[in-house]
Amino acid sequence: MKAPLKFLFFLSPLCLFFVIGCGATRAGYATAPYKVVRAEGKFEVREYPALVLAETGMGNAGDDDNGSFGRLFRFISGGNTTKSKIAMTTPVFMSDDDQKKTMAFVMPSEMEGGGVPNPTDPAVRIRESKAGRFAAYRFSGGRNDASEGRALGELREWMGREGYASIDGPVFGFFDPPWTPAFLRRNEVMLRVNP
Repeated sequence: MKAPLKFLFFLSPLCLFFVIGCGATRAGYATAPYKVVRAEGKFEVREYPALVLAETGMGNAGDDDNGSFGRLFRFISGGNTTKSKIAMTTPVFMSDDDQKKTMAFVMPSEMEGGGVPNPTDPAVRIRESKAGRFAAYRFSGGRNDASEGRALGELREWMGREGYASIDGPVFGFFDPPWTPAFLRRNEVMLRVNP
């Protein structure tokens, strides 16, 4: 067997293992519940229940979003009044309503009804999102303004064709850890719509 073929023979199983490993990492987390009302390719209309969120503000400085992920991760790792470890869930939600940028972790469903401990960091707050209907678009790629802008444009274009009007700013959902290659990532953008 020639050297390039040997390399490809070795690389193929390695790539397959890597792709499966990235998917298994995502599959290891509980995901925020929703019911699909309509599906068309990468677009969906979903009904979300009220969700309990741990939320913090995001700045504009650097790749770590001003430490917002770290604050939330410390909260679920025991940085709370009961020192409880809280399971990670997907997606990590990010929103920007022109007044403030936020990042939020969805709390596990078993913690609903007042079971979420208070954060010890005053920059983290617990709140409940309002239940509602959302139009969603799934896309891959890294987190950057260009790809997020394109995805939001695709969603708005589809909504316009289908007669949906947004009633709130966009919410982005990110499902994968940062070491996942961009082309394998599951990202989503959602806009709240009238029922």
